[in-house]
Amino acid sequence: MGKIKSKLIKRTAHELIQKGIEFTDSFEENKKILGNTMPSKKIRNQIAGYLARLKKLEKAKSISS
Repeated sequence: MGKIKSKLIKRTAHELIQKGIEFTDSFEENKKILGNTMPSKKIRNQIAGYLARLKKLEKAKSISS
């Protein structure tokens, strides 16, 4: 599997961040935060992974700046 995510995954992740939900750079914790709100396990896991990746990138940018 590659790092390419569909527009649905990216759009949903950015909307969740806009709502003010605090996510971490841990996939497992993000998966628990999303819980049963997602329509399927596969989509929940993809969104949790994408959110973890975004948070890691955000953290790296703040450290390097």
